[in-house]
Formats: sequence, structure tokens, C-alpha cells
Amino acid sequence: MKKTALSIAVMVALSSVGNASELSELKEQMEVMAEKIAAMEAKAAEKKDEKKVEIKNATQITSKSPTVEMSGTHYLGFTSKDTNQAGVAGQRKNGFETRRNYIQTKAYFKENPKDYVRVTLDTYRDGSTAENGTTKGYSDVILKYAYLYLDEVLPFTGVELGQVHRPWIDYEEHGGWNHRSIAKVFVEDKEGGADWTNSADLGVNFKTKTPYFSSELGLFNGEGYHRVDDAASLSSNNNGLSGEWRLTGHILGTGKEKRNDKLQYADVSFFGQANQDNRKGAIVANTNDDFNWYGLHAVYNQPEFLIAAQYIATKDAGPAYDGKGYSVNGEYRFTPEISMIARYDNFDIKDNSAALADKTNKLIGASYAYNKNVKFFANYLETETKNATTATSNFKTDAIMATAEVNW
Repeated sequence: MKKTALSIAVMVALSSVGNASELSELKEQMEVMAEKIAAMEAKAAEKKDEKKVEIKNATQITSKSPTVEMSGTHYLGFTSKDTNQAGVAGQRKNGFETRRNYIQTKAYFKENPKDYVRVTLDTYRDGSTAENGTTKGYSDVILKYAYLYLDEVLPFTGVELGQVHRPWIDYEEHGGWNHRSIAKVFVEDKEGGADWTNSADLGVNFKTKTPYFSSELGLFNGEGYHRVDDAASLSSNNNGLSGEWRLTGHILGTGKEKRNDKLQYADVSFFGQANQDNRKGAIVANTNDDFNWYGLHAVYNQPEFLIAAQYIATKDAGPAYDGKGYSVNGEYRFTPEISMIARYDNFDIKDNSAALADKTNKLIGASYAYNKNVKFFANYLETETKNATTATSNFKTDAIMATAEVNW
């Protein structure tokens, strides 16, 4: 290319030459120019060969999938907590925390770009005892999700197969209670909520989306991803499965739209689980029985605020989980970046005997969106258990929390 340009330049120059002296001088200049161009081309070819060697020697990452997407979510915080237990002096504990660290990979398929496989890893703070008798301080990596998603296996319906989302918690965390970094949702929360379920399990989940109706219907092992289903401490007949559901009416026709603060939506949901041979249905310790519960939830959101409320109750449950309760939460947005948050939970245990007690949660806080990747929280959380016949099971915990939620 450079030689061609030089030839054209020579022809143009020659056409403008007036005498033999000028021609001789021009030829000398052209020869010097040609030498410089040749040197430049040689140097460029040398660099190209060096780059080929570097690429050949480098570690290359390849995939059979045309698109691989990686992302992460991190909940980093500090908590100052004081527990005031009956007959026991309270002691404030302060500490930094990494509450969640999700690393996620999705590989999309060529035949249908809406089909993909997902793997999500999380870290879990190991509180068990080490060999020297002290408590372990490191974090283990655990598998949160590992599933295949196929879109439109039925009209308006896709399916997750593997270690998948259970129907309720993911929905509430993305449209009803958007602050998982500071508190779990009511049905999952162990300290001040029902502690009935968690967010993932081995199974299959059919997910339907239309403008005015969406649902998730699934069949699962039932104990959740935290627990081995055939644990030795449970009955040898732990073969039951769990049927779980969420049925949601989208009053404003937003069922197919991704939830965000700016979207106006009003949803009403009926959700629950029918568990067979489950440890939380146990009437007698170290056995299993049916554990069935249901809930009703409503949420309204517009750019200025969100308000949500729910009611949950058991139909069949062991005494440690048999009860009913309600939760209300709201968010007021002063600006797109600054919000106030409040929540109140109340769970009534049916049998207030021994260490079993009613539970309440009170949360108030503020959030600041630093940018689209980072959000900061400051909040106060009070948890109280009361009315147990065992005095030491009645206590109040207050916590002051600071949190950074990071998404990338």
C-alpha cells in the first residue's frame, strides 16, 4: 500500500518537473523516501511477528457459547449489635462483615439467545470448630445456583432445571423488598421472621410471564440448598418432595417488564409450599412430616415511593414453625439517589412453650445510590422475641448497621 502511494507520488512529481537538474534532485529525494518506507515496513512486520508469538504463548479462554456474561454482587458491611437477654447482661459486639459475595456466569446458546446455563457461587462464613478448638474464621465457597434455562417450552413459559430459584423469594427481592443487603425477606428471616424457606433448591421451576399475569410453579427436594435431604438426623424415609407456587396478578399490565424504581406497578400475589416428609413439619424431634404454608402479598410502586404488605400462615407444621404473621415495608425516594426505608414484621408462634416465642422486627434506615454499581445504607434494626416460658428465650437485639451493596 505504501509502495503504491509512493509510485503515485513519483508520477505526480515527475509531471511537474521542469528540467534535468530538478529531475535528478527529485530522484535522490525519492530514493531516500523509499529507504525510509522500507525500514518502517520491516519494523512493522517484526512487531506483527512478535505479537503472533505473544498470542500463541498466552492462555486463551474459549467457549462453545457465543456469549458468556459474568457479574457479581457483594454485600459489605459493619454491624454494632447489643443483645439484652432476660437475666443476662447485654454486651455490644462490633464487627465488619461480608454478608454475601455472589460470582455469577451465564452462557447463552447460539440456537436461541434466550436459552442459557447459569452458575452462581457464594461465600459462607464457617462458624464451626477447627482442630485446635477455636472457631474457624475463613469463608467457604458454596453453590447457590446451577441450572439450565430454556425459554418458551410452553406458551409464555420458560423452565429452570437444576439447582434453581424457588418461586417466592427472588420475586419479592426484586419488586417488593429491594434491600436484601440489610435484611432477608419475611418468610426466610430466622431472627425476626418465619424461617420457613430459602431461595434455592434442587428441582424444576416453570416461569410464566404475560402482561397481566405471571407465575412460578415448581417441584423441589424441599429442604433447600443449605441442608442435605437425607441427613442422618432425620427419618430414613425422607423421600418427600415439595410443590411450590407463586401466582401474581399485575393490575397495571407490567407483568413482562423488569422491576425498577421508576416503573409504576401494582401486583397482588398468592404464594406458598406443600412439603411432604419435611423436617419443619416434625412434631417429634428427628422425624419428618408434612409442612404446608401459604401467603398473600400486595405491592404498589411509583417513582416517588413503594409500599408493600403480606400475610403468611401455616396449615401443617411442627411446633417450632407453626404460626402466622404479617409484614409491612415502605420506601420514600426524596431524589433518585436518596431514599428512606422502613419495615415492621410480626410473627406469632402458635405454641409459646419452652424456647418457642413470638418474634418482631423493626427496621428504619436510609440509602444513597453512589452510582449505578454502588449503593450505601445506614439503618437501625431491632429484633425481639417474647412470651416464651423459658426466660432466657425472651430477648431484644438492637443493631446499628452500615452497608455497601456492590453490583457489577
